[in-house]
Formats: sequence, C-alpha cells, structure tokens
Amino acid sequence: EHPALRRAGMDALVLCGGEGTRLDAGEKPLYEVGGEPMVGRVLDALDASGVDTVYAAVTPQTPETRAYVRDRATVIDTAGKGYVADLGAALETVGTPAVTAAADLPLLAAEHVDSLLDRDRSTSVCVPTRLQRALDVCPDRTHTVEGRELSPSGLNLVGDGADRIDRRWDARLAVNVNYASDATVAERLC
Repeated sequence: EHPALRRAGMDALVLCGGEGTRLDAGEKPLYEVGGEPMVGRVLDALDASGVDTVYAAVTPQTPETRAYVRDRATVIDTAGKGYVADLGAALETVGTPAVTAAADLPLLAAEHVDSLLDRDRSTSVCVPTRLQRALDVCPDRTHTVEGRELSPSGLNLVGDGADRIDRRWDARLAVNVNYASDATVAERLC
C-alpha cells in the first residue's frame, strides 16, 4: 500500500533560501549536481512521493530560484531571516503535519519522503556523523543523542508532540551540499 493512501492530505515544503556563499556559486538551490539544480532533484523526489502539494519557500536572496520553482511548486515568499524563521513563516501557509526538505539535499528519494507520511509526531531524520565523515562530507551541525553523534539530514516531518529522532544509515541523506567538496561527493554518489 502506498503511504499516500495511508495518510491523505500531507503536503511538503522545500526550503530554498540559501545564498550559496560557502559554495561561492550564486544561489545555493540552483547549484548543479549531476547536471541538474539541487532544488530540481529535491522537487523530483517530492513529485515522485505520495505528498499532495509541494510548496517552495524562497527569499529575497533567491529570485532566480523563485523563477525556477514557480512552475513546479506553490511558491511562498519568506523574509530570508534564517532557516528557523523562514520555516515558521512558511508553515503558517502550509500547515502541519508537513514534510520539510532542504533544497541542498540532492540525493533525496521518494522513498525517504514516503517513509514519513504515516506519522503525526514531529520527526527529525538524522544520520550518524561518522557516516558523513566516512563519505568526506562536512557536517554542518551535530548533536549527541544517547551517546551517539548525529547530524540532521535536512528531511523532517513537522507535526504534533515532542520531536522524535529517526536515525538512518543512508549515504543519500548524509550529503547536504554546503561546500564544493560536498558537491563532489554528491556527484560521485549520483
């Protein structure tokens, strides 16, 4: 049974506010991996998943990204005040529960998204930081849970209740492209 049949009405939000300063290559969502902008690859995964509607949160710093996504997603303009502030503003439009994905997660697959569709409780999908290091990916943020160092993947379910951690050993979720070296790893994996 397809997860969308278990949970009708789940929407997805891709956050497209990155300026790409660490990549030194213009707007981050439009940085190409495998010959396609990262945000295009994320939208492909969301389109192939069981979500109903796909939204894209853009900022004043990403006007070209706005133009790129407008035919593939419902565009939400945010102020560009940072990930958390822009996420909160966009969720006022999208509502919860909703799947959220960062535009810099170019190896995201529909199966990753679909695995969250039958949940109500907020869930942060994390990967072991040691997996990122083994892949030569630069961990952006880490935290320790039950004695293990984890890194947020950029895929979440925003819902009710306390945040649940979903640990996954999956190289596709371990590659957030923040630096050119991360893009090289993503290219190799795709």
